[in-house]
Amino acid sequence: MTENAFDVVVVGSCMTDLVSQAPRLPKAGETIHGHKFFIGFGGKGANQCIQAAKLGAKTAMVCKVGKDFFGESYIQNFKDNGVHTEFVGQASDAATGAASIIVNDAGENAIVIVAGANMLLGSADLQDALPAVRHAKVLVCQLEISPEASLQALRMARQNNVRTVFNPAPALPDLDQGFYAVSDVFCCNESEAELLTGTQVGAVEDACRAAKEFLRRGCGSVIVTLGALGCVVLQAKDPAWHHVPAPTVKAVDTTGAGDSFIGALTFYMARYPTMPLEEMARRANQVAAASVQAVGTQMSYPVLKDLPAELF
Repeated sequence: MTENAFDVVVVGSCMTDLVSQAPRLPKAGETIHGHKFFIGFGGKGANQCIQAAKLGAKTAMVCKVGKDFFGESYIQNFKDNGVHTEFVGQASDAATGAASIIVNDAGENAIVIVAGANMLLGSADLQDALPAVRHAKVLVCQLEISPEASLQALRMARQNNVRTVFNPAPALPDLDQGFYAVSDVFCCNESEAELLTGTQVGAVEDACRAAKEFLRRGCGSVIVTLGALGCVVLQAKDPAWHHVPAPTVKAVDTTGAGDSFIGALTFYMARYPTMPLEEMARRANQVAAASVQAVGTQMSYPVLKDLPAELF
């Protein structure tokens, strides 16, 4: 397997997005006519994996889909994007994770998520993927699968000296404290930082305070993303904190921008391991900024040739 070593292994979720655009959101019991429908590929884990792959990272996804049409389509989507699929399991007793999304003309949405097969990813699946984890450069986890599975995957990576990135999304107020100690890079957005620290995060200084708290809990380094304000980077080994601004762009659709950032960050961690973390974050900001200038989630993610050469 060594000759097959991966740059980035993602242990996480796949969701099929069923998106209806309508003039307004329906009331209870009401049927209204929408004007557009499309099916997209989503899920935080898969999004991050696809963005890393689009930049040229050799990636593998460890996840569970159903033995259904959406599961087959998702596996093909991974293959189309160059993602290794040996560790994509198919469950016969649960459907592929799905998100039913209604978006109104004002851009507001109502979303129902059914995690389905995502929640069946367990210890045996992680053991099967151990050869890939052992030889990865970076392993990434989130919280759209069972938290126990994410924590186990991060611990496996640390035991094999693989760098870890943990994205506590969607955030849990009672997050297991063990997550902090196994996170080389703990990367969250402002709302996740608020939920986990119990203090408001609106400005750069607030994000810095939250990041210091995460370092105190045991993380190696912390990135708090702040949307258009960029991000804040703190490291246990460096007392100085860095505010990394984001480029100013006209956003068309911000869906999945955070996942684009993390996918890009893992690409830089794997390919440029000695690059300062704040420089990786600066470049990841630019990749995410490109993604918000197009509609959709994974289909908005830029590929290598669409980005400025100085990012590589």
